[in-house]
Amino acid sequence: MNPTSNDRGTIAVCFVQEALECMRARGFDTDLLLRESGIAPELIGSRQARVSSAHYGKLWHRIADTLDDEFFGMDSRRMKAGSFTLLCHAIIHSDTLERALLRALRFFRVIMDDMEACLVREGKQATIILKDYPGPKERLSGATAAPKRAFAYGTFLLMLHGLACWLVGRRIPLSCANFRSPEPLFSSEWKVLFCSNLNFDQPWSGICFDSEYLDMSNIQNERTMKEFLRGAPTNFLVKYKNSASLTARIRRHLRTIHPADWPDFAALAEQLHYSTSTLRRRLDDEGSTYRSILDDLRQDMAISLLSDSGKSVVAVATELGFADPSAFHRAFKKWTGTCPSQHRDLSLPPARHPC
Repeated sequence: MNPTSNDRGTIAVCFVQEALECMRARGFDTDLLLRESGIAPELIGSRQARVSSAHYGKLWHRIADTLDDEFFGMDSRRMKAGSFTLLCHAIIHSDTLERALLRALRFFRVIMDDMEACLVREGKQATIILKDYPGPKERLSGATAAPKRAFAYGTFLLMLHGLACWLVGRRIPLSCANFRSPEPLFSSEWKVLFCSNLNFDQPWSGICFDSEYLDMSNIQNERTMKEFLRGAPTNFLVKYKNSASLTARIRRHLRTIHPADWPDFAALAEQLHYSTSTLRRRLDDEGSTYRSILDDLRQDMAISLLSDSGKSVVAVATELGFADPSAFHRAFKKWTGTCPSQHRDLSLPPARHPC
């Protein structure tokens, strides 16, 4: 089996921290929530650590079920458990993406108090604009709405964008993503989820894309909706990442090759029909390097294998093309701040550990 089939994507630990913020504020045992989701609490203290998208999805559901709030307590009204499912039912019979989005935004307007979104179509550009409303304390004092956490805007837009991509069966490229909040430490992660053109401290939050997508047909039905809901939120956190960049293209190319046979830079340039100077310049323009792409892909694959496959550390090292398990140990420690055996032992139930 191709080892790259296990590369389902990973989530930066900063998103785990953001998701847990509401639980900490309410005095819940966050370590217990993490363990129940297959995430080692020790990873939270390491800024560079990552978790598998499947485990992040489990945490997402556990928080939503515990709070009875699928928006993590970030609105003064709870988005009660089951709301996202009802949203999908409300839009599934829309014939075009535009009609589906208009229905979705009306749905959010009914169930949320502190944010309201509208769809603006002007020529070749479509924009979803998020407007903030004052919370209860602000309304009492007559104050204007303060910017919310960047995670609140990002979560709302990610759900909406992921839903839109699923409806038309393809990623909808974004030309920009605006946030009314200051830039968070995890903004580089959003370049993968949204686009490279991120703007913070803006007058409004929202996303922009080509209006031609609004006219696309909804290709989904009630049967495929059930499959989509079973995989949410993991499916729209990973499946509809920004795939237009050269970095993403290189990752896709490498996934088709066993890690032990990954090409050097010159061979890669030849395979992609670039000169080495052009390929290096194109990657520079995206703020990337071939070495960082290799490291990031190996890291994602390692975390997925250690978290979900039950394979030994030696087997994972071999599958990822490391001739020496100690070299894999050093690389994983550098990537995540933890050793691979610790990550596996804390992520998997003991019964799944290999002998």
